[in-house]
Amino acid sequence: MIVWLRETWQAFWGWLSEIGIAVYSVASGMWITMRAWLKTYQPDRKTFTELREYPELPVPVSPRYRGFHRFDLTTCIACDQCAKACPVDCIYIGKERVQGGRGFRVTGFTIDYTKCMFCALCVEPCPVDCIFMGSTHDLSCYSRDGCLVDFSRLPIDLAWGKATLNPMVVAESKAISSPVHQGPVEVKS
Repeated sequence: MIVWLRETWQAFWGWLSEIGIAVYSVASGMWITMRAWLKTYQPDRKTFTELREYPELPVPVSPRYRGFHRFDLTTCIACDQCAKACPVDCIYIGKERVQGGRGFRVTGFTIDYTKCMFCALCVEPCPVDCIFMGSTHDLSCYSRDGCLVDFSRLPIDLAWGKATLNPMVVAESKAISSPVHQGPVEVKS
């Protein structure tokens, strides 16, 4: 009888301590939520753009940040290793054989950023280190066509280096002369 009472009492205290831990966890989580909620009503609170001056000054990012790719067309040997390593097949390389010589010449190097996961698996297999992840923070564009970046049509100083990839320069490099979709063709009878 005494053993049964002792085991029952220990089970009760174990159950009560687990309830105490659960209440403490919920209360500490709610305190963090309440503190963040109350910070939004402070009169001297500044927005992100006021703190960072975002459009004029770049946002500080960590050294291992993976933004838009940087690509050096002058050293690329068109080996397709980056395109083969890409798990979502978002890298398209156009190449042609060099006349009277060995190797290939790159005619197009396009990355589709609607598919890209920014995993950096394309950086490692490159034998000449012509592609690496950049530090561009703003990864937005105004149309789906703006998400296709052809690095062979960009100026070399923008495609290569630590400078930000300006969406306006990407848009200018496309220079679409006709609309992408013109609608169905009407047949006149």
